[in-house]
Amino acid sequence: MTEQIGGATADTTEAIELRAERTLPATPEEVFDAYTDAEQQKIWFSILDEEPGVVEIEVDLRVGGRQVAVWGPDRDTLFREEQVFLEIDRPRRLVTESTGSDPSGQTMTTRIVVTFEPVDGGTLMSVVQSGFPTPEIRDFFASQAWVGAFDRIETYLARR
Repeated sequence: MTEQIGGATADTTEAIELRAERTLPATPEEVFDAYTDAEQQKIWFSILDEEPGVVEIEVDLRVGGRQVAVWGPDRDTLFREEQVFLEIDRPRRLVTESTGSDPSGQTMTTRIVVTFEPVDGGTLMSVVQSGFPTPEIRDFFASQAWVGAFDRIETYLARR
């Protein structure tokens, strides 16, 4: 089943996999760098927040390297994601294993494949994320997490 959610297209046919995409207003190099550079992420992670929260990001962009992101509205309500870079083909493709935890301490590990394809009007950023433990969690990521990330990156790229 393909859904149009918040300007992004999300395919939620597979029980444990999601596919989402959005055309962003920049070159593949610019989108790839905005998605992987710690300083740019610190800006777009909170670009749509009404009040500043916590955003801490470290990136070691190499195969086997890690990205660690910690964010939330305050120090008592933090989300954490650690990604290990499995494949880096700048500016075309990025593959990571992501382990995230929410403020309650629940964790989840998924595999994320992101591609960056030049198209008229910018770059088609496509995401395939697999390994979700339930369809409900997958659906949350399809309708909320990735839509929010795309909205933030798009706003950041448009304002540069």
